[in-house]
Parts: sequence; C-alpha cells; structure tokens
Amino acid sequence: MAEHESLEFGKADFVLLDNVSLEEFMANLKLRFEKGRIYTYIGEVVVSVNPYRAMNIYGRDTIEQYKGRELYEQPPHLFAIADAAYKAMKRRNKDTCIVISGESGAGKTEASKYIMQYIAAITNPSQRAEVERVKNMLLKSNCVLEAFGNAKTNRNDNSSRFGKYMDINFDFKGDPIGGHINNYLLEKDPVGKVKGVFKCIFQLVKGAPDAQLRSLHIQRDPTAYTYIKVGGQIKSSINDSADFKAVTDAMKVIGFTTEEIQTVYKILATILHLGNLKFGSDGDVTLIENSKLVSILGDLLSTKDENVEKALLYRTVATGRDVIDKQHTHQEASYGRDALAKAIYERLFCWIVGRINDIIEVKNYDVRVHGKNTVIGVLDIYGFEIFQNNSFEQFCINYCNEKLQQLFIQLVLKQEQEEYQREGIPWKHIDYFNNQIIVDLVEQQHKGIFAVLDEACMNVGKVTDEMLLQALNGKLAKHAHYTSRKLSPTDKNLEFDRDFRIRHYAGDVAYSVVGFIDKNKDTLFQDFKRLLYNSSNPVLKAMWPEGKLSITEVTKRPLTAATLFKNSMISLVENLASKEPYYVRCIKPNEVKSPLLFEHERCKHQVEYLGLLENVRVRRAGFANRQIYPRFLQRYKMISEFTWPNHDLPSDKEAVKRLLQGCGFEHDVAYGKTKVFIRTPRTIFSLEEQRAEMVKRIVLFLQKVWRGTLARMHYRRMRAALIIIRAYRRYKVKSYIREVNQRFKNVRGMKDHGKHVKWPTPPKVLRKFEEALRNIYNRWWAWTLIKDLSPEQLVQIRAKVATLECLKGQRADLGLQRAWEGNYLVSKKDSPGTASSFTLISSDLQRKDKFMRVLFSCNVRKINRFNKAEDRALLITDRHLYKMDPVKQYKPMKSIPLYNVTGVSISPGKDQLVVFHTKDNRDLIVCLQGMVPAGDSRIGELVGTLLSHFKSEKRKLQVNIVSPIHCSMNGRKCTVVVETKINQSQPDFTKSRSGYILSVPGN
Repeated sequence: MAEHESLEFGKADFVLLDNVSLEEFMANLKLRFEKGRIYTYIGEVVVSVNPYRAMNIYGRDTIEQYKGRELYEQPPHLFAIADAAYKAMKRRNKDTCIVISGESGAGKTEASKYIMQYIAAITNPSQRAEVERVKNMLLKSNCVLEAFGNAKTNRNDNSSRFGKYMDINFDFKGDPIGGHINNYLLEKDPVGKVKGVFKCIFQLVKGAPDAQLRSLHIQRDPTAYTYIKVGGQIKSSINDSADFKAVTDAMKVIGFTTEEIQTVYKILATILHLGNLKFGSDGDVTLIENSKLVSILGDLLSTKDENVEKALLYRTVATGRDVIDKQHTHQEASYGRDALAKAIYERLFCWIVGRINDIIEVKNYDVRVHGKNTVIGVLDIYGFEIFQNNSFEQFCINYCNEKLQQLFIQLVLKQEQEEYQREGIPWKHIDYFNNQIIVDLVEQQHKGIFAVLDEACMNVGKVTDEMLLQALNGKLAKHAHYTSRKLSPTDKNLEFDRDFRIRHYAGDVAYSVVGFIDKNKDTLFQDFKRLLYNSSNPVLKAMWPEGKLSITEVTKRPLTAATLFKNSMISLVENLASKEPYYVRCIKPNEVKSPLLFEHERCKHQVEYLGLLENVRVRRAGFANRQIYPRFLQRYKMISEFTWPNHDLPSDKEAVKRLLQGCGFEHDVAYGKTKVFIRTPRTIFSLEEQRAEMVKRIVLFLQKVWRGTLARMHYRRMRAALIIIRAYRRYKVKSYIREVNQRFKNVRGMKDHGKHVKWPTPPKVLRKFEEALRNIYNRWWAWTLIKDLSPEQLVQIRAKVATLECLKGQRADLGLQRAWEGNYLVSKKDSPGTASSFTLISSDLQRKDKFMRVLFSCNVRKINRFNKAEDRALLITDRHLYKMDPVKQYKPMKSIPLYNVTGVSISPGKDQLVVFHTKDNRDLIVCLQGMVPAGDSRIGELVGTLLSHFKSEKRKLQVNIVSPIHCSMNGRKCTVVVETKINQSQPDFTKSRSGYILSVPGN
C-alpha cells in the first residue's frame, strides 16, 4: 500500500475502502481533493483530479523520492507510475505504455508532460547531453502540437482536438535515444463546430509581429475573419504574443528551417483569407466578389492568381478522352472553399508531425551492435464528450473511448487472472460492464454504424443525412444500445429525422446526423490538389503528392474519415495490447476551473463512465493487496519476534507465514509462489497500526544506540586527534631541534661565529623556547667576541653599550663605528701645541685630588655667569668635572664634584650641545668643539662613558634628549634652543629673552 498517510487525507488507495460503493468512493475522492491530495491509487492505476492551480510536487526533490521505489512505498503520484513503467522497461526488457484518459479539461496533457519530465530526469547522467536533446525535442514537440492540435473553447483553453501517441525509444542502458509520434487528428476544421478556434490561429492574429502580419496581409482584429467568427467568440489570451514566440522558438529548436516556419504561417493565413472569400452570381455564372483576395492567396501559395481563381470556380472533369471545365454553382464553390481550408489544415498538421518524427526518430540504430531498444509509449487522447449538440466528431471521440475502455477492462482482468495463475491462487469470476457490444455496434462490418455511413457515402446520387438515419434505423432497430425517435416515438428528447442515441458505458449520448455524410466524405476536388502540387513552394508541393496525377488517370476512391479513424483506432489498440499498460485516469472537478469547487454530480458521472468503481471491484474481488515476500518482510518484520531483526527460517515465504499466524491473520491471506495476497483492507490497516507502534520503539532504540555510537565515534576521533597532535608536536619539536643543531654545530669554527646562519622557523609551541635559545646564542656570541679583549677595550665596549641602550633611535650619529679615545686633550690632533701643558696640569690634579682615571676631555664653548660665551676645556675624571682655560696653559678655573652631577641633557639634532645638571641648580652649558676631524660627534661617547661610570658605582644618571633644553643658571630657570644659521662658521651662544640660543652652521 502507499506510505501510511494520516486518515485526515482519506484512503490513498481506493482498494482500501471499507465498503466498495459509489458513495464511499466519491466521499474519499472529494476529501483528498479538498486536502490537496490530487492523486489516488486503484491498485496500480492513478486517479488524477485537476487541481486548477500550480502545485509544488514536481521538483527535483520529489523526483528523488520516487526514483527506484515501489508504488506502495510513497504517496500516490504520477511519478510512481512513470517509475514503474521505466523499471519494467529497463529491468524486464518489456515495452510499456502509459494510457492517459479523461474528458476535455481534466489535465491529460499536463500529466503527459510531467511523465516525460520524470523519465528524462532519471536517465543516465553520463549521457545527459543526448538525453537532454531528446527530452528537449519531445517537450518542444508538445508545445508545437498543442498549438496546432488544441483549440481554445469556451470549456477549455487547451482542448485537445487530436489524439497523440508518443513512443520514447530507449537503448539497452535505459537512456532515451529518440521517439515517434502518431497523431489522430479528428477535428480537421481549424474552426471546428465545437465552438472553438485552434490556438495557432489566435497566436498568429494576436501575437505575431506587425511586420510579419503585413507580409501575410493579416489584420490584428480576429473579428475581421469569418472562420474565427464561426468558431465562436473566444476570449483571447493576454499571452498570445508570448505563446506565438514560444511556438516559433520551439519549432526552431526542433529543427524547422526559417523557410518551413514561414510556410506554416502562410498556410494559416491562407485559411483565414479563404474563409473571407465571397461568391456571387451573374446569371448562371459564379463569380468571386472580393477578387483582391485571389491575388493574396496566389502570393501566399506561391502560384499564379488565375490558377487559384480557376480552381475555386471550376472543376475539371474527364469524360472518356475529353477533358472539360465544369463551372461550380454558388453552393459548390462555397463547399469547395471550406473543404480546401479543412484539407490544407489537415495536411499541415500531418506534415508537422511527420517533420517532427523525421528529426526525433532513432537513426543509425543497429540491434546487433547496440542491443535491443525498448519503448515507453504515452497516450494522450481526447476524453469522452457529451455536448448539447453532438455531431460526427463527438461520435468518433466516444467510439475511441469505448475501444480504450474495453482494452482497459480486458487488460486489467487479464493482468489479474495472469497474476493469480502465476502465483497459483484460485480466481473468482467478476461481473463487469462489457462494452464490446458497443464497439461492435460502431465498427462491425456490414452492420456497424461506420459501415452504414460508408455505404451511404458511396451510393451514386444524392444521399441525405435523413436517409442515413433511416438506414441506421433499419439495420439497428433491434440493437439494445441504439435508439432514435422513430424507434422510440415517446422520447421527446430526440428529434425526428435528426437524432439517434447510443447507450455508452459512460452514459446515454444523443447524436445529430446533420453533417455526418459531408464530414465522412471530406472530399476535395482534384483541381485543388493539382493547384497546390504545382506551387513553387517545396513544402507545399511535398504536402500534396497526389496532385501530380493526370486528370485522366483512374484512382481508387479515397477511404472515408470514419474508416480511416476506425483503422487507426484498431491499430492503436493492437499496439497498446502488445505492451505492459499503466493507467492515469483524469477527472475534471468543475466547469469553472476553480481550485476549491468539487461538483459532485459532474465527478460522479466521470467516475461512472471511466469505470473506476468496476476497477476497484476487480481489484477487490480477489485480494485487496499483494506484495512480494521480501518487501512484505522488510516492511512488517518488526511485528514478530521470529522475523526481527532477521529470521532463520528456510525461506521468506515461511517467515511471512509465521508472522501472519502470530498476528492471527492466517485466514485472511493466501500464499502465492512469490507474493502474499491479503484479502481485506482491515488486515492491512491492522498491520500498519502494529508496525507504526513498533516503529516508535525501534526508533527510540536506534536513537539510543546511535547516540552511543556517535559519542564513542566522537571520543575515538578526539583521542586519535590527540595522539596525532602529540606525535606531530614531538615530531616538529625534534625536527626543529635537529635542524638547529645541524645549522649551528660548526659555528665555533666560523669567522663570524654563526652570525650569518639563518634560524629555522620554529613550531608555535617552541616560539618562546626559540626566543630564549636566541638569547643564549647571542650571549655566547657576545662572550666569544669580548673574552679576549683588554680591560681598556672592555671599558670602551661597556660605554658603547650604554650609549646604544640610551640613545638608539633618538640621535643620528652616536660615533659607535670609531674608537673612543676619551682623553682628547692629550691627543696632538685636538691640541697640537698645548698637549704637553694639559698633560702636566692633569698629572698635578691627579696627585692633588687622587682620581683614578680620566673619563673624558675636550675643548668646549661655554656660557659664564655673566652670560658671556667663552672657550674652555672640559676634563671629566672619576671624581670631578673640571673647567680649564686653554689660553692660560689649561689652568683649572673651577671643579664640580662628580657626585654633584644628577643628569645630562642633549638635543636630538647633530649639534654638540650638552647641559650638565647639578644638585645646587648651577647647571653647566657647553658645546663640544675642536673635533678632528671636524664632522665627528662626541656626544655619544660622553654620555656612554658617564653612564658606564655611574653604573659601575651603582649610581643613576638621568639622560634627557629634548629640544629646547630646560636648565638652571645660578639658580635661575632658563632654556637653551638650537638654531641653524647659514653664515655661521662655528657654534656659538647668544643670549635670548628666555635663556640662550646655540647657533650652529647650516651647512
């Protein structure tokens, strides 16, 4: 059965109804329609109710749900039938067919589209390009055939006036490789008497571009054409323009050339102009009143105007060896004009179908090379019709439905019987309406209605429709399913000499014989055939091959429309009978196309004539449900302890027996060879209820097991990840250490002790370790460099390090690249003439003040207490800072104890300004000068030496790098500003309002 749907949606399969009655059937159908469930099963038949709205049940997700599943595993759907047909074709190598039936507007054409869409979607993706091509062709052909074979009527925007049987060919892999279309065009008149107009006519008049209409001499106004007015006042679609473009594009995609498409629209224009032709009389001579149309027709048909006029007004007759032109009467000319319009349209439609078949048919397929190809057929044919006035077309349509219903009943019964015989189950005989008697009434040789009609058409002389009815009354007076007013004089619903009634399987239908003979003859004068054959348009010429016959050649009488239709129906039924059939029964819920309205009587009538209740009874007569043993076990094995989770019995059949015995259903089932047959729906429902209860428990158990499994999987993944992470970290650490060892193992023998060696990139976990390792290396490298230095060199190194730490990045030139001499006044470079004098004075000071060593000495420019600038010499020892007069043989002027110095301030520029800050706020402002070479900077050396010395004595020296420098002179606050002057030759101080200005050379 179908997936267990909630009871709020009714029964998903009519076979599962509690009581098989029309009332319960209709109630279930209505409930499902109102709940949005438009599909319901009858076993393996789909009943489809037209929803009259777009439904989101045909997308890719839905296709995946039905792909490869059994019918009863998912809710009812067209896709389930399509998949069943495809599986039967692919797995069992069987030709299959899907028969779609129902009345006009029930949704048959849409159903055929969705079935083709599904088949195209599930085929092999590796062959997608070819599959898409064939699918595109088949779907596009639908668009074209609808336009030329369907009519706009007051009942239906898309009323099928033709039947279509499409074969889709598949190769041995199950991929579509082509197709073939058989058409059964019934309504040849482009404005048939069903009060409708073929869609292509409206699309041309209302949708074609203005330029194209001008070339065809067509007006935009549909009411300007007699044939459209005869067809009825049909509302034009607002999408006529889009529809016209869609049909034209579809023809291009299929492979129609531009010339062929243009010819198609020329033929439609020709039909419209033919309808507007008016004939008049001048005495005994018949004339064309609007002769301008003749030249238009000649242009459209690519033939001479005089030939068109002659064919319309004259008929060429051969009498022995003589050939004469016989002029038409007014009535004959009008009949010939209408017959030509119908014949042209019929030939056009057949040519379009033939052209499509030429393109989509399987080509170059060799069975020996490619394997057997199989077929899925899709039949979309007109449904049973009952109008207020039913004519020849409705008679043929209803005969067609009688044939298909007979086939349906036969095949369903046959399938049931064959399945029971295969499975060894006794078959119970079912009574059903056998409509073979009605089929014989229509098609039986010599006695059937078609035979009487053909005989009337072949009689020499004038035979009227009334005479045809008399002949029918004579031949069929005793037939139980035929009657007329003459045979039933009290039946006032029938008109004398006009109507007869047939009791169809779908109900009684009264037919009017008016027009039966003309429509059956459907003769076209040979002159028209020759006219069109002689056209210079090759497409038109190809449509009329019999036009090449000479007028004197004797030809067989063409078959009548009834005989042609009967033969095609017999052929169709034989074709369908040779295939494994699947059925879609379409129902039209209301006449107003409402998605909400369910007209009970209308639907009931369709259910009756479609034989759906009989179908349910046939299915229920034996067993309501049957399933193969493995599938049954798979669905219900959790009910029994003997079958859950797996059985150990000899076979699946034995396991199913044990399961059903345990449930107490052994008296309601039968066991076939491969299937279990269940008689009543109650058993199915009970099994489903027990299954639903067990599924809850199983789900809880599975959830518990699965959650535990997930937790264990998660733990194992985490543990494995941790092990991997640890191993990887160890590997990275070892790799890094090995790499460092490899790169630095010979650094002792290198000239630069490994300074040029590039460090490898450490793993994240070793970044701090690498930093420490670099520090260790750097300390080792530094120690290696300084271990052999003399004490004097070490002092200088420490001073340079102190300078670097204090001034790096704050002054440009620190003098680190040169040797620091410290005591520059001893050097002959700075004071070549007075060096000896300075040496004597410094020796005296050393004896006097007991200092250990000279830290720094240099010539300077200073500010005295009278704010005057003067040259002095600066001597800094480890105990004092001395100011000396170089003019007076370096006579000491004043000394400042070094412990009294608290800080030093320098500017960030290149100048040599230094301010010594003291505890008693008597700061010393000097500018170093007399450097050799002149560009040297000794600020860095002075600061570094002082810092190193103070550090060795564990004292702190404050060093400021600022501009301007704030200081105190004799207890008064002042600032020292450095300015650059272009014409300045030597640095010098000048007094300013706030303090002093040191002017330095600009270049």
